[in-house]
Amino acid sequence: MAGGVTTPELIAAVSNAGGLGSLAAALLPPLAIIEQAEHIRRLTDKPFGINLFVQGQPQLDSAMLESAKGLLQPVLAEIGWDSLPTPTRWCQNFEAQLYALIVARPAVASFTFDVLHGSQIQQLHAAGILVVGTATNLQEAIVWQALGADAVCLQGIEAGGHRGTFIGAQEASTLSAMALLQQCQPQIQIPLIVAGAIMDGKDIAAFLAAGAHMVQMGTAFLTSKEAGISAAYKQRLLDTPTDTTRLTRVFSGRLARGLDNRFMQLMEAVADQVPAYPIQNALTSSIRAQAGKTNNTELMSLWAGQGVHRARDLGVAELMSVLVNEWRSAI
Repeated sequence: MAGGVTTPELIAAVSNAGGLGSLAAALLPPLAIIEQAEHIRRLTDKPFGINLFVQGQPQLDSAMLESAKGLLQPVLAEIGWDSLPTPTRWCQNFEAQLYALIVARPAVASFTFDVLHGSQIQQLHAAGILVVGTATNLQEAIVWQALGADAVCLQGIEAGGHRGTFIGAQEASTLSAMALLQQCQPQIQIPLIVAGAIMDGKDIAAFLAAGAHMVQMGTAFLTSKEAGISAAYKQRLLDTPTDTTRLTRVFSGRLARGLDNRFMQLMEAVADQVPAYPIQNALTSSIRAQAGKTNNTELMSLWAGQGVHRARDLGVAELMSVLVNEWRSAI
């Protein structure tokens, strides 16, 4: 949910209601991580988490860059641009972000896209921060457990946004959240958190009854009043009558689930040729920013999980109350 979705107000409201709000900080510079953590603390005295992408700086030459820009010509034509600006930065420096996270000292730090080094986990533990990894298959869960993570989030294929796969091809990790939970239970002793199309209290009850220790919800909060997405994006989610999401690489170079739109369709033929994250993500950022300025949802990355058609237009406090009441009724 990186990119401004998880406002301090959203995070604090979740934590104040008894959940664990989480700041999606992968796109934030280090100082902003510290500043936003302090903002959250002004709104709540409850625990909260911070999430980062584990990534290095990419390497590319001018020929690769021009080729990648060329692949985006159909989208540029759609908005009337002759050329695409070269980003000044491909991604944030992960080591600097991690240092800022330790300074910010959230209760929990969660990570996706890759694993931490054992020494980094030790640094987090020394600062009193619990560590949660992301797994899309059993092998990844085993690695996080062996490295000393305190819990692992099992990301089912239904989940919105970017896939966290780091072992094997992203396309190969296709288990549903429930199937992944059942596969991991016999071999994973640390707490299992489940994510993927969990939208109401009945869903929560089903996963807890199946053995999950906790659930992680994203799409359900995208349409909350505190979420930091545009009104056009939010309305597009609320107007979706059925699951119209699909996985795509075209926005960022990494498989991610979102609502089908014109951008995906224009780029479908070259989806396998776009450069890997974060290069493609940075290249398309100016296009998506322009789409945001003009409320053109056909060219935005409308990340959402398969349960999006069950999203609700509520404030976070009300949504949390509804979820708890639904869960109690279900059990």
